[in-house]
Amino acid sequence: MQWKTPGLRVAAGAVLLLTWNASTAAAQPRPLTLTEAMAQARQAAWEVKAATAHQQAAAARVEQAKGFRLPSVSLQEVFISTDAPAEAFALKLNQERFSFADFLTSDPNNPARLETGITRLEAQLPLYTGGELSGRIAQAKHAAEAAASRRTRAGDEAALAAAEAYVMLEQAQEFVALLERARETVAAHVELARAYESQGMVVSSEVMRAEVELARLEDMLAKARGDTAVAAANLAFRLGAELGTTWELAPIAAPPPLNEELSSWLDSAATRPDFKAAESLLRAGELEASVRRAAFYPRVGVVARGELVDDVPFGTRGRSATLMAVASLNLFAGGSDRAAVAAARWEAQAGREDVERFREGIKLQVKQAFEEARTASLRQATAARALAAAREAERITEERFRAGIVKMIDLLDASTARREAETRELVARTEAVAARLRLAVAAGRAPESAL
Repeated sequence: MQWKTPGLRVAAGAVLLLTWNASTAAAQPRPLTLTEAMAQARQAAWEVKAATAHQQAAAARVEQAKGFRLPSVSLQEVFISTDAPAEAFALKLNQERFSFADFLTSDPNNPARLETGITRLEAQLPLYTGGELSGRIAQAKHAAEAAASRRTRAGDEAALAAAEAYVMLEQAQEFVALLERARETVAAHVELARAYESQGMVVSSEVMRAEVELARLEDMLAKARGDTAVAAANLAFRLGAELGTTWELAPIAAPPPLNEELSSWLDSAATRPDFKAAESLLRAGELEASVRRAAFYPRVGVVARGELVDDVPFGTRGRSATLMAVASLNLFAGGSDRAAVAAARWEAQAGREDVERFREGIKLQVKQAFEEARTASLRQATAARALAAAREAERITEERFRAGIVKMIDLLDASTARREAETRELVARTEAVAARLRLAVAAGRAPESAL
């Protein structure tokens, strides 16, 4: 294809350049810190969005409950065609078309079919409901408090999930880098062994042993890169991003020493948002018995009604207004009301038992998380010391190999021991960070406080 004008060539080149730049930018890993990941999860995670929607719904139900205290107003249009004697007589009166002379000359028992349109505006206002309305409003408020607490808890849990995904991806990326360094080291050993073989300093079996170790590292590296892609997709899912997004993560340092005692973590766990939500729902449930007792009290209200009546819909010939005060009392309902009150009381008792069990369960979670965090911290310190020793052992072994004192297999064993020590240190360090994050959330604290 040939471009006929320079302008078209310039425009096409600009479009291609912009497209290439956009695709290149999209392929570049996004820089991300652990704190940023948790902050993004608090806003974009699916569970947080759902919890926010539930909170908004609960707030709307409070307004719904309050609305029942206000007058309800309805507009109704009714069209009637009837030849029933009583109804035809009453409707003609309402139309203000009644004539006594016509009444005397007609047969009231066999009236002609009468067509009537009624436009009715009615307002109802409850004055007393035995405490049912106030109880329902209080229940809705407690439910809204519970939803707000659950929203807070959802944010903490989403931040924790994102942090754990971040730690796993950082661990996977560091493991890939570790294996790449190990592969370079073993590849150098292979080249050195081949050089020594050509000089008759080592036998061929030692060279082949080094080549086998190199192939094993290449297999491990291929698997580690696949695991890294999966971990990146998991982090993207936790952050509400595209699953193909890649990340450039900041290195994770070992967490500070665990200086707080278990009692301090248990004290903060008493304010966990999900436990506060359970307490709010319990208060709402405890109100149910009093709401059900409203059935034993009278209900009093006022009804105001205005009607326009004519022989066609929306006519205005006849006008009337009615004001009524209504009081009703349920005298007998087969014992269902008493049973409902008893059921509400037992449900409240069950709720109290559930909340108490939840309280003790939280204490157990905190104790488990505390022990896991303390153990992970000790393991990380031990792994760091072991890594330092393994590196020094590898350095000494390599010097002895170059001096011809030890064999190639001894050097490979030292390199393998160093790589395994690096792996253990990496796993111990990332697990220590994750355990500290889990402890913070179990104790009702924001996971960011663990950093």
